Amino acid sequence: MANRNLKICCISSHGGHLHELMEATKGVYGDMYWVTYKTKHTIALLKSKTHYFVIDPQTSKVRFFINAIQSLKHLIMERPRVVVSTGSGIAIPTILLAKWFLHSKIIYIESAACVVEPSRTGRFVYKYADLFLIQWESLRKFYPNAKYTGVL
Repeated sequence: MANRNLKICCISSHGGHLHELMEATKGVYGDMYWVTYKTKHTIALLKSKTHYFVIDPQTSKVRFFINAIQSLKHLIMERPRVVVSTGSGIAIPTILLAKWFLHSKIIYIESAACVVEPSRTGRFVYKYADLFLIQWESLRKFYPNAKYTGVL
């Protein structure tokens, strides 16, 4: 029986990562909320959903710290039991804080765009993920404990 009260944080960058995450979570039951960048597209797309916007940390330590504070805010407010992400770097502060402080389960889905080489975010998150999903068998050599799903 599905637990509709299970709090799930869905976090990714905008564009293709967000589209993949939305496709991957179709049919998943739970109390979901969404975290991504603020753009005209994401404002419209998430209008009817519970959502939060965080900044893109890129490679800036200052922006990473700001993202971590924003992430801590939504994590305290929502207290998700599960965090699902398709990347990119926007998700790292949320994943780490949720894992360390809330003991949330982490599900990471490596992007379908990563066919031959893994993403930097995937490489980093792999050791923290409770369930790591790959869409291409060719990534098995990088992620030996991952579950192969095929392209979502």
